[in-house]
Amino acid sequence: MLGSELEDWLKDPESSPPPAQFVRDTSSLSDLWVPEHNAPARQSTDLGELLLDQTRITPGQLSQARQLQTKNPNTPLADILYEMGLDEDVLQRAVATLSGLPYEEIEDDNLEGSRYLQKLGVDFCRERMVLPLRATGTRLTLGVVHPDDMVMLEEVRMRIGMPVKPVIVRRSAINAILEKLREESTPEVAMSVDEIVADIDEDDVEVVQQDKEELDLEKMAGESPVIRLVNYIIFTAVKEGASDIHIEPGEKKLKVRYRIDGVLFESMSPPHPMHPAIISRLKIMANLDISERRLPQDGRIRAMIHGRKLDLRLSTLPTAYGEKAVMRILDTRSISVPLDELGMNEDELLMWKRQIDQPHGIILVTGPTGSGKTTTLYASLGQMDRTSLNISTVEDPVEYNLSGITQTQTHESIGMSFAAALKSLLRQDPDVIMVGEIRDKETATIAIQASLTGHLVLSTLHTNDAPSSITRLINIGVEPYLIATAVNACLAQRLVRRICQHCATQVPPDEVIAEHLSMHGVAIDQIWKGAGCDRCRNTGYTGRVGLYELLVMDDRLRDRVASNPNVTEFRRICIERGMKTLREDGFYKVGQGRTTVDEVLRVTEATI
Repeated sequence: MLGSELEDWLKDPESSPPPAQFVRDTSSLSDLWVPEHNAPARQSTDLGELLLDQTRITPGQLSQARQLQTKNPNTPLADILYEMGLDEDVLQRAVATLSGLPYEEIEDDNLEGSRYLQKLGVDFCRERMVLPLRATGTRLTLGVVHPDDMVMLEEVRMRIGMPVKPVIVRRSAINAILEKLREESTPEVAMSVDEIVADIDEDDVEVVQQDKEELDLEKMAGESPVIRLVNYIIFTAVKEGASDIHIEPGEKKLKVRYRIDGVLFESMSPPHPMHPAIISRLKIMANLDISERRLPQDGRIRAMIHGRKLDLRLSTLPTAYGEKAVMRILDTRSISVPLDELGMNEDELLMWKRQIDQPHGIILVTGPTGSGKTTTLYASLGQMDRTSLNISTVEDPVEYNLSGITQTQTHESIGMSFAAALKSLLRQDPDVIMVGEIRDKETATIAIQASLTGHLVLSTLHTNDAPSSITRLINIGVEPYLIATAVNACLAQRLVRRICQHCATQVPPDEVIAEHLSMHGVAIDQIWKGAGCDRCRNTGYTGRVGLYELLVMDDRLRDRVASNPNVTEFRRICIERGMKTLREDGFYKVGQGRTTVDEVLRVTEATI
């Protein structure tokens, strides 16, 4: 029951001031924000109506936003209008008008609340869309996007330890400042290995009894220094643009190596006794069994780095000196390369586009692991009309998610093989099918049958060049006449390091390089070479470019395939029919100044 004074006041609030008890119960809200006397007066109680009155939105846009809010009742109307593309400056000024709060434009060069930002943390500020701006007396001015979130304001007040005064700012300004601060200063992650492990002694990791080993490893893996070291290893790899992380134990040394632009570089050597704790920490992150160290394990780690969601594929392998761990960094940015930017010359690009526009047949992309086959296939699928075509893939595993495409992952342990998945896909009315890899006769036969029944099939093979793809299918057990009918084209590729544009210089070629150039018809007096700088880690290379060998089947080649040729003879016929080899394409790119002779010789082999 309410007190009698409070009941009387609620019946007639204007007859007397509110009871003291009621005032005390609500006074804590004054710590959140005290309105200024000159705050702008409210013009409306509804954001949509206010924007409509200001002719910032149309009645149709407001109606659409209301319908979306009905489906997402927990989403503020301001967020929905922002996602619909309304100008953020106009939107936030209207929010400020409704809330009676001032609106501010913020810049990172006049940010005075960095000390309070460290207390809140960058992740907290990004999640809540807040930013400490400055302290005036005993009150903190806080930039906010959602002024009506009283729980958030109270949480900030508790963390900072002082009252806060909110002002309205743009979310894009908050994101830009937080991203810049994250790049410039990465506390607890971007620090030297010596600083990370400064408080660790060799005795911190010791051999224990078997019955306590699992428990102690889990405890060590959860300690702050180990977590920070693992975070540092992953963060540095992403920052350097590495594709793989190798953690390799030796008898007395632990090495961490990064694969950058296809070449491994040793990055650091953490203390050897930390090796079990590091591996256990990675297993915990990937939800693997930390007690099993005799068998290989595979897992997946999802991480947020620089505001980007990344997947890391973890593989552990028992060795003589402990478990080796390798992580493949799966970054969507690296796979989202347009077809025109892969590095094909104009003629090859035109022929390849014609091939992926064919209504049926098989197109093969070949090359060793890490040669960019997946990137080429995804770029080719991205070139297709995904709105009018039913495009499906079978992959092992699904490394990257593509919008508008049905992606299926194989599971050999339960019988979901490439062949089984491909059979099921053929009942799904597909137009284009991408098979991750043709490994056996059954998969190859189903793929050929699919191409002969009106489907376009794209797949990969592990062969050294394009002509070898044909003979590999024959060796698998596919009839030559079926291959001759079904296969439209084969594309072999390699990746070579690109010359760093910041330190590229022209030098005269030596005798050996000049001889190679003349043999391949490249007549130049000067070649480009990277001198080495900070941006390329003094290697002279940054990034990679593709070398391509495109074999397009014509009637003569189909007739020759049907007679089951050997690979040497078939390669010679392909070159006679105009196929440019990988090495020829490499030297062509040397003449363009995109790579070096050493790189071409490193990844290609001499042909007839």
